Amino acid sequence: MTTLVDRLEWGLVPAVPVPFRGAELDEAAQRSYARWMAAQPVAGVAVWAHTGRGPHLSGEQRRVVLDAWRDALPDRVVVAGARDIGMAIEARRGRADAILVFPERTDPVGHHRRLSRELPVIAFYLYEAAGGVAYDDDTLEKILQLPGVIGIKVATLDSVMTFQRIAAVMSRHPDKLLLTGEDRFLGYSLLMGARAALIGMGAALPELQAELLRARGEEDWKRFVEISELCDRFSQVTFIQPMEGYIRRMLWAAAAEGALPSEATDDPWGPPLPGAERDAVERLVRDARAARA
Repeated sequence: MTTLVDRLEWGLVPAVPVPFRGAELDEAAQRSYARWMAAQPVAGVAVWAHTGRGPHLSGEQRRVVLDAWRDALPDRVVVAGARDIGMAIEARRGRADAILVFPERTDPVGHHRRLSRELPVIAFYLYEAAGGVAYDDDTLEKILQLPGVIGIKVATLDSVMTFQRIAAVMSRHPDKLLLTGEDRFLGYSLLMGARAALIGMGAALPELQAELLRARGEEDWKRFVEISELCDRFSQVTFIQPMEGYIRRMLWAAAAEGALPSEATDDPWGPPLPGAERDAVERLVRDARAARA
């Protein structure tokens, strides 16, 4: 029987942002974006994650977002972010396949156990500046031992040493999946043991990143090195300070790909950004297209 781990292994799962015009969710753009992504070689998508502003959205907005993605990708994996049991129940009712459990400080093991009663769980190691919790090895072991936990997404932002530590823990759980969330060192994280990618950078140029995962899985090292360089360049114009601006930058990149209207690229919770940054993002998207041609 095909498991969720099998369906995700060596696959790209974009953590997708939500298209806004000002403070209003653009439902038409949302559905258009989902249809565009359905034509890309992705294993699935992650909604309501940090990139998708899940905890900031209203319940009705979350329903609209999840419905759009579930309808567009009926045969692929849809992961929904969950901060609490209420969001986990929403995800199950909305036909998500799994939940990405936001970090929890006071009782992380019990929290993951409770939410795994609703849907299979992907744990989430997120860097502290973004609201994450620095789980120690013992806590990670206990979370990974839970039968309802199928793996962990690791997003340290820039700590190779932390990623290496977690990869060592994961090596003792070969039945669980290490999903990289490391946009700034994507290629290296795949060399260090990640077997799938759940990343905000996948919201645009997904074909490129899916090809990187394919090359790693098949040990096509020449192609892997070539694409790693392009992905690194992309991350260096999108995942920069102010870091919360990356969500708007990814919306710009998606619009530059033709996935979204250029006006549906607002992030109500993100910082303002200069127009020069949009120019840099759009230029990189054009360069990546040319390199693939």
